Amino acid sequence: MLDGLMRQVIDPPLAVMGRFAARRGVSADQVTIAGLAFGLGAALAVVAEADGLALILLPRWPALLAGVLYCGIALLCLIYASGLIGLMSGMLPAGGPSGGADFTTIAGVRAIFSNDAGVAIGWTHYLAFDLFVGLWIARDGDAKRISRLLQAPILLATFVAGPLGLLVWLIIREPAARKQGRFS
Repeated sequence: MLDGLMRQVIDPPLAVMGRFAARRGVSADQVTIAGLAFGLGAALAVVAEADGLALILLPRWPALLAGVLYCGIALLCLIYASGLIGLMSGMLPAGGPSGGADFTTIAGVRAIFSNDAGVAIGWTHYLAFDLFVGLWIARDGDAKRISRLLQAPILLATFVAGPLGLLVWLIIREPAARKQGRFS
């Protein structure tokens, strides 16, 4: 019953967007693949957020750390690689006049991010690296016996603003690294 009512509201704008995309040469396959990439990116953001919260809030058992690495980071890397292959092969719209991905210029990178597929792939890239850096910070902090209360805001900063959190961690960890010796 609700579906019938909502279709009356949703279908007209979707039809307008579909005609607009079709006039610009966007195929149904490209829309489907872009939607899949965007949906997977959103799902993986939830996974990454859950893994990040687990690193902050839960005891760091070996199984938890392995789960973050393989079920979080590796899965994000797999999705990123699949999206990148789709982008480079032309299966996903890359934007720009040539239709291919160009990582060699600012204009080329801007074109990649000019559509949802490119944004979802870029977002997945950030999620994978931020989570990997967060995992390293958690392990490094525990190895250097740095308080989890001090680690928590740094991990949060890493998950929200990657390099900022990493920079803060590198500054915070330096005295502990000197005390232990750099290579221990």
